[in-house]
Amino acid sequence: MLRRPVERTATARAEVAALFRLAGPLALASGGQAVMGVVDTAVCGRAGADTLAGAGLGNALFFTAAVLGMGLMMGLDPLVSQAVGAGDPRRARRWLWQGAWLSLGAGLLLSLPMALAPLALEPLGIGHEVARQAGGFLLARLPSLPALLFFVAARAYLQGHGRTRALVISVVAGNVVNFLGDLLFVFGGAGLPAWSGPLRAVPALGAAGSGLSTSLTTLLQAAVLAAAAARVPVAGGAEGLRRPSAAGFRQIGRIGLPVGLHMAAEVGIFALVGFLAGRLGAAPLAAHQLAIAYASLTFTVAVGVGSAGSVRVGWAIGAGDAAAARRAGLTAFGAGAAVMALPALAFLLAPRALARAMTDDPRVIQAAAPLLLVAAAFQICDGVQGVGAGVLRGAGDTRFTFAANMVGHWLVGLPVAVVLGLLLGQGVTGLWWGLCAGLSAVAVALLARFLRLSSRAIAPVLAGAPDAASAPGP
Repeated sequence: MLRRPVERTATARAEVAALFRLAGPLALASGGQAVMGVVDTAVCGRAGADTLAGAGLGNALFFTAAVLGMGLMMGLDPLVSQAVGAGDPRRARRWLWQGAWLSLGAGLLLSLPMALAPLALEPLGIGHEVARQAGGFLLARLPSLPALLFFVAARAYLQGHGRTRALVISVVAGNVVNFLGDLLFVFGGAGLPAWSGPLRAVPALGAAGSGLSTSLTTLLQAAVLAAAAARVPVAGGAEGLRRPSAAGFRQIGRIGLPVGLHMAAEVGIFALVGFLAGRLGAAPLAAHQLAIAYASLTFTVAVGVGSAGSVRVGWAIGAGDAAAARRAGLTAFGAGAAVMALPALAFLLAPRALARAMTDDPRVIQAAAPLLLVAAAFQICDGVQGVGAGVLRGAGDTRFTFAANMVGHWLVGLPVAVVLGLLLGQGVTGLWWGLCAGLSAVAVALLARFLRLSSRAIAPVLAGAPDAASAPGP
C-alpha cells in the first residue's frame, strides 16, 4: 500500500511546506517548458518582425488544437492521484496505459484538420509573409503532437506519485536541445565553423525552423518521461495492464474533455486577440507575441502550484480526508496569488527593458511595453484562476471550470476587447484589457466554486462508477 504521498498535514504551515515541496519541481518543469517558448520568441525576434509574428501565429494555431488533447490527458490527474491516495498502484499504472493509447489516437485526429489551417490565413487578412512563416511553423510542429499528449499523460502519472525529478531533467535537457536547434534551423548553418561539417548545409528555415526544433525537443522529453514512468514500482506487478479499454477512455474523456474545452476557450481567446492584432500589422502582432511569451512564462509558476494543489487535493480525497482536501485547495489559492505578485511588480517597473531583451525592433518595443503593463494588472487574477483550475481538477470537478472560462473569456473579456481595442481605437492595448477582464471574471468564479464544493465531503471520481481501470487485463 502507498502511504508516503498521503501524509496528513495538521496545520496550515505544514500544508504550505508540503505544497511547495511538490510545487517547486512542478513549477520549475512548467517554467522550463515556457522558457522554450521565450527562447523561440527571442531567436525568431532576431530574425525579423515577420518571422516573429509568423512563429507566434503558428504557435497560437497549434495550441488551439493541442490544448484539446492536452486537456483530455489532464483527465488523468484526479484518476491517478486518487488511485495513489487510495493505495492502488495497479489502477494508477493502468490509467497511464490508457493515456498512452489515447494520446496516440487523439494526436493523429487533431493533427489532420490543423494541417489545412495555413490555407485560410491570407484569405482572412494576414499578410503574405507572415502567413507563409506561420504555415511553415505549424506544419513543422504538428508531427510531434502525439508525443506532446503522451508527455502530459506521463506527467500526470509521475506527479501523482510525487516523482518529479524526471520532469525537471526533461525540461533542462529540452531547453538545451531547443536553444541549439533554434539557432541552427532558424538561421541556418552557413555561418558555422568548418569543423561542424554537414551542419553547415542546413538552410535557414525561419519560423519553420523554430517549429522543427520544438518538435524534436518534444520527442526527447516524451522519451525521458516514458523511461521514468517505467521505473515506478507497482506492488503486485504491472502485468496485464496494457490492454486498451473503451471504459477507461470514456472515464478519461468524461473528466478530461471539459478540461480540454476550458483550455481551448482560454487559448482560443488569446489566439483570436492575436489574429485581431495581426490585422493591425506585423508590429502589433509581434508585440502581442512578445508579451504573451512573458505572461506565459510567469503563468507556469501558477500552473505548477495548481498542479501540486491538484495532486494534494486528489490524495486527500482518495484517502477520504475532507478537511485535508479543503486545506490543500485553499493553501494552493493563497500560494498562487502570492507568487504571481512578483512578476506583476517586474512588469510594472521595467516593461521597456523586458521588451528590449526580446527584440531590437523599436516598433515592437514601443507596442509591447504597454501590454506588459496590462499583464502586470492581471497577474494575480491569472494565478488564482490557474490554481483554481488545478484544485478543481484534483477534485474531479472540471465541467464548472469549462463553463466559467466560456462565460468569463467570451461573454465578458471579448466584448471588452472589441470595444476598447477596435471601436474606441486603443489598438492591441485595448485588446489586452479585454483579456484582463476575462481572466478576472474566471478567477472569481473558480475560487467561489471551490469554497462551496469543499464545504462538504467530496466523493472520489470513480465512486458509483464501474472501475474498468482496476480490472485485471489478460
